[in-house]
Amino acid sequence: MTTIFVTSSGTDIGKTFVTLQLIAELKSQRVRVRALKPVASGFDPATANTSDSALLLHAQGLDVTTANLDAVSPFRFVAPLSPDMAAARERRTISWPTLLAACRAPSDADVTLIEGIGGVMVPLDAEHTVLDWIAALEAPALLVVGSYLGTLSHSLTAAAALQSRAVKLAGVVVSESPQQPARLEETVTVLARFLDPIPVRGLARGLFTPLAPLLAPYLR
Repeated sequence: MTTIFVTSSGTDIGKTFVTLQLIAELKSQRVRVRALKPVASGFDPATANTSDSALLLHAQGLDVTTANLDAVSPFRFVAPLSPDMAAARERRTISWPTLLAACRAPSDADVTLIEGIGGVMVPLDAEHTVLDWIAALEAPALLVVGSYLGTLSHSLTAAAALQSRAVKLAGVVVSESPQQPARLEETVTVLARFLDPIPVRGLARGLFTPLAPLLAPYLR
């Protein structure tokens, strides 16, 4: 089984959208997919059916039940803050061994997609960040970034952080932002120049760009 970690340079950039597209593409190729979002903050039980966790369940053909939510997102917190801060509000912590075990749980899937939370350096607890999580799993990462003003620095910094821990980058997806100072293609060109040979793909709003080919070298 192959595990791919979908991470980002920040929050609300498009990780869930990209993960949902990957699920659809892989399923259309008859690839068995399991998708997890093990840590979720800003989770309101009253609107669980519209949460990112619920979207992942729906994409896998699963009902939004407590048991399924526990399986896809075992660590759910109400406050829309970093996981360590959100957990502290509820007098809870994220168990590092439990988090890793949830990601490594046996499955009959061909591919497990793990959607992270926030950006690469978001703290999970007093000692670990999302980067530590990815490195511990030894999983290739798909980095989702935006095309907003400032994204070049944010994107290259996130990529450098991943590479500093020997994380393989399956690719970078530039998800078009609502407001951008340059055309999406220009941002893609600049990032591709600095990140070569890592593939960089632009994901324009309202247009379909295949993303599953980025994972092809890691499927087995």
